[in-house]
Amino acid sequence: MTNYIWKKDSTEAVDGRVMRFLAGDDVVLDRLLLPFDVRASQAHARGLARNGVLSADQAEAMVVSMNKLLAAFESGEFLLDERFEDGHSAIESWLTDQLGEIGGRIHAGRSRNDQVAVALRLYMKDRLARLGEVCARIATVCLARAEAEKDVPLPGHTHLQQAMPSSLGLWWAGHAEAFIDNVELAGRIGHWLDASPLGTASGFGVNFDLDRDGVAEDLGFARLLVNPQYAQNARGKTELRALDALSAATGDLRRLSWDLSLFASQEFGFVRIPAAFCTGSSIMPNKLNPDTVELLRSLHAQCVGARAELEAVLSLPSGYQRDLQDTKPALLRAFERGLAGLDLVPDLLAGLSWNNQTMRAAIAPALHATDLANELVGQGKSFREAYRQAAAEIDTLDRRSPEDSLKQRVSPGACANLRLETLHSRLSNLLQK
Repeated sequence: MTNYIWKKDSTEAVDGRVMRFLAGDDVVLDRLLLPFDVRASQAHARGLARNGVLSADQAEAMVVSMNKLLAAFESGEFLLDERFEDGHSAIESWLTDQLGEIGGRIHAGRSRNDQVAVALRLYMKDRLARLGEVCARIATVCLARAEAEKDVPLPGHTHLQQAMPSSLGLWWAGHAEAFIDNVELAGRIGHWLDASPLGTASGFGVNFDLDRDGVAEDLGFARLLVNPQYAQNARGKTELRALDALSAATGDLRRLSWDLSLFASQEFGFVRIPAAFCTGSSIMPNKLNPDTVELLRSLHAQCVGARAELEAVLSLPSGYQRDLQDTKPALLRAFERGLAGLDLVPDLLAGLSWNNQTMRAAIAPALHATDLANELVGQGKSFREAYRQAAAEIDTLDRRSPEDSLKQRVSPGACANLRLETLHSRLSNLLQK
């Protein structure tokens, strides 16, 4: 492309190598943002008509034309490729080709700076809503399995050493509560960044009395991002917070995946991962590898890397700097990969099959020592005295059963009192907000 929207009437040539470096992967990345950019451009056109910069007919013509652009883009008829510097210039080019001089009026009252800022906020709102939805589905599967398998014994571990008798119910409920937290966090961060920067232009406002409030409402934002300077300074800050929500979910997924990796090994033999989520070895005919679980485990690394990229870029003064272009790749890469992985998890968890007998047999008598200590406390001994007596009597604990141990664990949230109804209620309330 040589007819850049910022180019003046000049004979100066633009070095192709420079432009390729400046553009980077912007056009490719903007394929994810173009639908949001179109929505924002349509709202902007309607706003310009309300304050007289455009006529109602001109604004309507732009809206209709951009609907055609979006349909052509979604069908593959229109390609966002190296012909364009970015998605913003593609929209303006389309409108000019379709509507002539009228199309060139779309940029009144805005800059590419607030254009990308609003598209990114719309993208983040959408992806955080998706994150909350998939975390809710994961939590729902965990709660259902916790109810169905609440009394199945499972060796509890600390330090990767056997600790106390536990249950599948407690294990499932623990992961359910983690993802319920993630539903809430995605919602809270989504609400926090739910502000429209459109109409702040390059960071100094414009000479028109723009209907910024009406445009924000049109786009479904809860409020305005009022100050034009802050609209630029908030770039990267909002992306970091959105990544916080994604990182919380992938961090919990990493822990869950680690559990499954260990439990599925021959040394544990507690669980079988569905074959649909495994692959074979290229050399060892006997292998069925839990590759999906392992790659789900590594998703969090991409979030950590994305956050590090953003933090490194954001050492900037106030106002727009071109460095901010490099906040887009990290954010988009992490969310697209992260959500694709999280979307697999509900079916993966629903398809797990447990070896109940192996888990029960793995609970050695020594794991009942804490139960004995607590019983002695109930008989009036101090805990430290009971602790020493239980340690001395470990060899006598072989008469106890895991089921009896689980029944004694009655504190709120423990194996005999999982409080699943509390978790169900909390999740339901979050989904109704």
